[in-house]
Amino acid sequence: MRTVIERELTDPWEGMLAAPADGSDLGVLVLAGSSGRVERERARLLARQGMTALSIRWFGGPDQPPGICEIPLETFTAAVDVLQANGAVRIGILGVSKGAEAALLTAAHDQRVDAVVALSPTSRVWCNVGPGRDGAQHPYRSSWTWRQQALPFVPLDDSWTPAEPDGGPVAVRGWYERSERTFAHLLASADIPVERARADLLLVAGGDDAMWPSLPFAEQLAGRRRSAGATVRLVARQDAGHRPRLPGESPAPVSPRFRYGGTPEADAHLGAAAWPHLLDTLRGKG
Repeated sequence: MRTVIERELTDPWEGMLAAPADGSDLGVLVLAGSSGRVERERARLLARQGMTALSIRWFGGPDQPPGICEIPLETFTAAVDVLQANGAVRIGILGVSKGAEAALLTAAHDQRVDAVVALSPTSRVWCNVGPGRDGAQHPYRSSWTWRQQALPFVPLDDSWTPAEPDGGPVAVRGWYERSERTFAHLLASADIPVERARADLLLVAGGDDAMWPSLPFAEQLAGRRRSAGATVRLVARQDAGHRPRLPGESPAPVSPRFRYGGTPEADAHLGAAAWPHLLDTLRGKG
């Protein structure tokens, strides 16, 4: 097993850089979803595979918006700068959920990105999750900006109510599906332009995702890429949920607030099926 060297980062954001002791010309930015955490375990896993892996806190930290609200995509292009400064020649981004949304958008706006692995992705830009710098959550705003301009987005329909009894974990997939119907006229303008990205693309999604319909979203992304003559690979499993687990990762924690769908076994099987394709995509062998 490779010796991995880790370095904690504090400026311009909290993060961790994990790299093989003998260095690497492969760099991967690792992005969590709406937890906002630094994905240390996932970064270590990739470093043991011979990659320089950088994971950052991209919201909720010092001098950052407290929620996923108008996050500058320059946050992620700056992380690409850090990977290049540490010797990376080929650049990949691995993101899950809202982190996958960020990964896909960054690749569409920064042609230095060579590969994207999007776990449980969305095919379009959604509104903020939580407050912006002003502390306000409403009215809804875009999750993202580019060059100080908010990206077109789909808001949520707040007339939706969960099916679960009060007090238990909630599946919010229906909220997104209802919002797509309510705001159908906004969908096209909010589509993530994956056809513009030069990056190799791997999509990983579970059909039982209870957070949002990531498998239909992934199929939309794949269709858009193929229509543009660009390559894409989709790995799916119908009984998996929102949190596929890669080989060697700990089980996902149980949430008292949300239902994620799937089962630990199905989520692990999806991660195992995706793993060789993930490595090939990041290494440029897909």
